[in-house]
Amino acid sequence: MRPNIITEAGVSTRLNQWWGSTPFITSGVTIICAAIYLVCLLVGYDSYAEICFLPSAVASHFQVYRFYTSVLFHGSLLHVLFNMLTFVPLGTELERIMGSVRLLFLMFLLATTNAIFHLIIAFLVDYNPLYHVSYLVDECSIGFSGVIFSMIVIETSLSGVQYRSVFGLFNVPAKWYAWILLILFQFLASNVSLLGHLSGILSGFAYTYGLFNYLLPGPSFYSSIEGLSMLSVCVRRPGFILCTGGTTYGQLPTHSNMSTPPSALINANFLRNISSWMPSRRTSTVQTSTNQEQEDPRFPGRGRTLASTGTEPTAREANANLHARHTAANAVRADATVTADQTDTFDEELKKLVAMGFERTQAEVALAAADGDPNVAIEILMSQQD
Repeated sequence: MRPNIITEAGVSTRLNQWWGSTPFITSGVTIICAAIYLVCLLVGYDSYAEICFLPSAVASHFQVYRFYTSVLFHGSLLHVLFNMLTFVPLGTELERIMGSVRLLFLMFLLATTNAIFHLIIAFLVDYNPLYHVSYLVDECSIGFSGVIFSMIVIETSLSGVQYRSVFGLFNVPAKWYAWILLILFQFLASNVSLLGHLSGILSGFAYTYGLFNYLLPGPSFYSSIEGLSMLSVCVRRPGFILCTGGTTYGQLPTHSNMSTPPSALINANFLRNISSWMPSRRTSTVQTSTNQEQEDPRFPGRGRTLASTGTEPTAREANANLHARHTAANAVRADATVTADQTDTFDEELKKLVAMGFERTQAEVALAAADGDPNVAIEILMSQQD
């Protein structure tokens, strides 16, 4: 009996560690979706036609609430279980990069745009002059999988990998990963909303192409939300990750930080991205007049982990020189006089890295090796995890 007890304790400990490392918003969304399903199961609620995404009801009665209620409800135990097990690693990765409030806004944006794409495509297919397919406007869709497909596209673009494994069975080119999943789910599962998943993929690509730039608020918006007194309890929780607004981790695009006008973005970058079927991997541009580098604004916090330009060190080079740079940083720190402000800044950046889920000792070594630059420190830590 003792070996069984030890095995069970080990599994329980691993599950606790896995869940404990899940950030605040990711774990919160998971709990909310699971709780809604359990409450519906206990009270016997099955009137999904009232809360699902139904294009005909949205268009005729302007029931916009269906944009969001359809995302939180699920039809079966396997439905909610599979969606949440898929969402947790995706949400954890993106929340550590973007921050908690920013990820919450991103999911709200994706849920909205997914519903709009779903609505437009359903009516275009129904009212096209060639062949009418009317069942799509009366199709009732529920579940978080549409947002998950959007996040798959964003995370795949952000990771920079060339290939992705499909259920551990075979590898496919990363740019086709979401499309392969879309097709497989149609064959492997029943009652799967093809249009719901397709809309999620389209929203994900639209985000990575920068088409949602004008819909994203500036860093001060996220900072003001984090500073609200009513949210202080949430902000102080260990799993809550501060956004990049007001820090050096990067930022998402807004009206003020876009160096390319919208017309040029659509005419040049967008068409170039369409031709390659995936967003461009470049993370900085060189201005001919000033020769200054700019971070890729769509992906905060990892702007220098996707690629390198000019003389900027890559993750592998930074990792190879980690020990030497750490020794040199310690020597400089021992011989020089460090001001109180510099010490406070180093401690603040270290706390932020720990809040993002990194181990404190590794985070301190990486931050010291990066000479206090949190972007490079994150780059080093992520390369070590890989």
